Amino acid sequence: MMDLDDLDRAILRALSLDAGISAGELGRRFGLSQPAAWRRVKRLEEAGVIAGARVDADRAALGFGVTVFLGVKLATKGRVSLEDFERAVMAIPEVQVVQHVLGLFDYRLRVVARDIADFERVLRRRIMTLPGVGQVEANVLLTEERRPGPLG
Repeated sequence: MMDLDDLDRAILRALSLDAGISAGELGRRFGLSQPAAWRRVKRLEEAGVIAGARVDADRAALGFGVTVFLGVKLATKGRVSLEDFERAVMAIPEVQVVQHVLGLFDYRLRVVARDIADFERVLRRRIMTLPGVGQVEANVLLTEERRPGPLG
């Protein structure tokens, strides 16, 4: 684990809000030269603290107005392997996140759909037909607040 100072944390917070920010802009914000800011970012990348950058696409703008979190409990009959379920569920394009969890359910899925009718189609035709699916519970996302993470 890398020791982070306050400047490293500030840079990470800035990058978590805008992964495309330039080293020059980071330098201006935090009183560093562009090369010094770039070296800090490079050091964080090499240490594995920064694992990559991503594009955060607006699902609604792309026509996906509904997000549903599904809790999936696998059936005990037949004892389907976790790998078989995971491989099958990850092949469904509407399933954005697959999380193997402890608790009431075995998996938590984040599913996007164009509307409720589209979600119902995905649920009935794709998810409920997966190997080993037993109980399913759906929670429709109403609003979502973004937090920058553990860095504050």
